[in-house]
Amino acid sequence: MKKLFALLAVFTLVFALAACGTAKKEDNAAEEKDGNTKLVVGASNVPHAEILEEAKPILAKKGIDLEIKTFQDYVLPNKALESKELDANYFQHIPYLEQQIKDNGYDFVNAGAIHIEPMAVFSKKYKSLDELPKGATVIFSNSVAEHGRVLSLLEKGGLIKLKDGVEKTAATIDDIVENPKNIKFKADYEPSLLPQIYNNNEGDAVVINANYALDAGLNPVKDSIEIEGSESPYANIITVRKGDETKESIKTLVEVLHSKEIQDFINEKYKGAVVPVTE
Repeated sequence: MKKLFALLAVFTLVFALAACGTAKKEDNAAEEKDGNTKLVVGASNVPHAEILEEAKPILAKKGIDLEIKTFQDYVLPNKALESKELDANYFQHIPYLEQQIKDNGYDFVNAGAIHIEPMAVFSKKYKSLDELPKGATVIFSNSVAEHGRVLSLLEKGGLIKLKDGVEKTAATIDDIVENPKNIKFKADYEPSLLPQIYNNNEGDAVVINANYALDAGLNPVKDSIEIEGSESPYANIITVRKGDETKESIKTLVEVLHSKEIQDFINEKYKGAVVPVTE
């Protein structure tokens, strides 16, 4: 009797394993039949996620199911990419990526530049940088990778002068050699908080990244008192783990984002507050 039960148990186990194997094969067959590749991309809400949403149906026609995960800060998207929660992210510019690699040892690469978000200076009190009084306070991001960009913008506007020969993207407050109005700089704020600081009328001027400005309902072109030109080196990019830049799905993503359809969408929707690039 014991032998009979033992044999029955063996047969039951073999049948169960066979059934599992069949189910697994059926699942795989369904995946193969669908034929699409899933691509998970992390992005800032505006404009990155909006641009990706526009690209989604185009990618679907090319066999790529795009899933977009949105982030409100500049730290978590790279952590998520490193931990393989994402296949790529789309929120940062090249100098910021380089700083993140230096600080955190990420093995990431730039898979393609997509657009430029001109940084701008906003003020509720003054209509130009020239109007800022002596001793005025200018508030900007605590992201060190942004400081050279902010200072270059203020220099372009005639507010300060940076040391000759300094690499603009790496400039710091210590590189200021002329500050005729004795402007005070407060650079210890999270980038996402800057629109609220502006709305609270803190300081005399606030320098805000275009994505946060747009997300807060500000138009960098119309509402700012100074804005970067299209020559800005701060192109926002698709970032991937090293080696993944050669994957067909990533190459297709970049190609679609460089397409005329997406470029036209960017130009029409953001009217100069976001500028497409194809290099």
